[in-house]
Amino acid sequence: MKFSVVITTYNRIRLLQRAINSALNQTIACEVVVADDCSSDNTEDYVKSLSKDLAALGDSRLVYIRHEVNKGHAATVNTGVSNASGDWIKFLDDDDYLAANCLEEMAKAIALRKEAIICSCVAAQVNEQEVELSRTPQVGPGLAYYIPQADIHYGMLLEMTPLGTPVQVATRRDVFLQAGGWDSNLDANCDDIDSWIRIAQFGDAIFLNQCLVYRTIWLGAYNQKFSLKQRLDTNILMKEKIYALLDEKHRPNIPDLKDIKNYLTLHWTIVSLKQRKIKIFLDMGSSVLLSLSAWRLLLNAVLARRFNRHNSNIRKFVLIES
Repeated sequence: MKFSVVITTYNRIRLLQRAINSALNQTIACEVVVADDCSSDNTEDYVKSLSKDLAALGDSRLVYIRHEVNKGHAATVNTGVSNASGDWIKFLDDDDYLAANCLEEMAKAIALRKEAIICSCVAAQVNEQEVELSRTPQVGPGLAYYIPQADIHYGMLLEMTPLGTPVQVATRRDVFLQAGGWDSNLDANCDDIDSWIRIAQFGDAIFLNQCLVYRTIWLGAYNQKFSLKQRLDTNILMKEKIYALLDEKHRPNIPDLKDIKNYLTLHWTIVSLKQRKIKIFLDMGSSVLLSLSAWRLLLNAVLARRFNRHNSNIRKFVLIES
């Protein structure tokens, strides 16, 4: 099993250096592909110089690919994966970084489940000074467990199987390509989740209850440029796509799609209130604040995240005991 870490970057040389170092310093060997979306800073000079220095030491792991024009985040991911040689792809945005044992722990779990095509883990969310703010929740039993393909979309629909942001996820390269890569129409606004939804049609998922990656929470993050309404609309679109792919055995146990849309609207209504965007709060909330079904789904989601409670219809299979 060979990993390629695909690092997407655009004008973030300071952060990129940290991301590259975290990939090169993994406890198992891997290829590191830097996909540059036509940066105008000194990214190209830095990566090419580093690659040359490594090559002089007999280390040819660092690959640099550059767009001649800016194409966006999704297209840059696709370019990186297309130029990678590993059979597994570990995604990494330039403002995030990996724990030194990330790939080793993922490889151990993947080796125990040959049907696995996507793997995720717990992430620490840090600020710009690398101070930990929070962690994404553990889900399921043991240090690592797998979810059969037939159950993945059900878990994603009810937010009990959070495959996560790019820094958390690795996928098989052949399945990524077969699923069609990332959609530039969703550029940086759920383009990752959209890809996981399609990839999940081809095999099992693995989740590691280990914190192996670090996601930077800051105002320069790609998703900060989207309005709350845009994020709500895209969230609804993702749920619609998941809903359409549900295994038939789960359909009697799921909420109505209309109720799910109301729940999402309620969620973003509350976010707008927390951000003191009163006009957006009133516009969004007018149709859902009195919806009992929306509040019930919101409460269920909160309890599931807080107490790690999972619907018994999701079968979880322990790979590594805690």
